[in-house]
Amino acid sequence: MSKKKEVLDAILKQGMLPLFFHTDVQESIAIVKTLYASGIRVFEFTNRGDEAKKVFKALINARNEEMPELQLGIGTIKTNTEAEKFISLGADFIVSPIVTPSVGDLVHSHDLLWIPGCMTPTEIALAQQNKASLIKLFPANVLGPGFVSAIKDLFKGQLFVPTGGVDIEIENLKSWFKAGVCAVGMGSKLINPKDVDGLAEKTQQALQLVAQAKAESEL
Repeated sequence: MSKKKEVLDAILKQGMLPLFFHTDVQESIAIVKTLYASGIRVFEFTNRGDEAKKVFKALINARNEEMPELQLGIGTIKTNTEAEKFISLGADFIVSPIVTPSVGDLVHSHDLLWIPGCMTPTEIALAQQNKASLIKLFPANVLGPGFVSAIKDLFKGQLFVPTGGVDIEIENLKSWFKAGVCAVGMGSKLINPKDVDGLAEKTQQALQLVAQAKAESEL
């Protein structure tokens, strides 16, 4: 199985994609270990600061030593230079806030999953033209489930993951999955690096609610 398919299958199975950025190496490792112990098998670290490269490298090392089943990707990648840097560090997939075809070409050349961010039908069409198997809808709190319902017939078979504002609440999750998404992004609503008390319980609850929402949306 290719790495691209392996990561995509992991996201579809998990039903959610947790993500965060933190500047501290040890605290970041502790958070990811907690997520892993709570059942997370695919995770996105975001490239939001000067420390991102150092922290991501440490996370890759910790994954290789202690979390062998974890697919570890990098988000907020906007340029080829950024993509090349994190691919060389061992990123399993690349997430972008925008559609940059050259980044897509680079990621595809490494047989990795590229997840570009879109907000309009035109951007979705461009992402599709550049072979995006999975598209991030961002910001989800602005677009809403109604957007997915309105455009899904235009893009039959396309996989979507909304990110930004998805709540850990059954009715909110059900509205997204009923609209037609395949997974949901979970950022600050799940992970607050400055307050990780209860993270394990919250993660387990989120996984359970996502599984419930997916099952009920299929009825």
